[in-house]
Amino acid sequence: MDIRSDDLTSPQVHDLLAEHLRDMYRISPPESVHALDLEGLRKPDVTFWAAWEQGELLGCGALKQIDPQHGEIKSMRTALAHRRKGVARAILELLLREALCRGYVRLSLETGAQPQFEPARLLYERFGFAYCAPFEGYREDPHSVFMTKQL
Repeated sequence: MDIRSDDLTSPQVHDLLAEHLRDMYRISPPESVHALDLEGLRKPDVTFWAAWEQGELLGCGALKQIDPQHGEIKSMRTALAHRRKGVARAILELLLREALCRGYVRLSLETGAQPQFEPARLLYERFGFAYCAPFEGYREDPHSVFMTKQL
């Protein structure tokens, strides 16, 4: 698996992110969807990575800088055909390494509270993320779960 910084121009990346957004809007009410679209992922405070294997897109993830010591995980998604193969774990490991390299002391995320998000929540728990209050402009929402990890 080759995980590399991505410029968001590939049709495969566009398709995976479109699937991600469709899924988020299918599961959650619009006001509870916090996934970034292409424009949001292209902002200077966001770095996006894609995982590839033999020309096939496996998944993606991004880091958004909240401030010089605090980052946020965004757009974690594994392609349907590659779930349960360790793709999300590998991307999360890369994001954690990158956060440390950037000097972040805290890494946070928002994910869904619905049963469909349980595998993601369990992954984050295994990596030491703890449940927390909303951060950086988020508000309490019955459809959202907030997690953070001190680095």
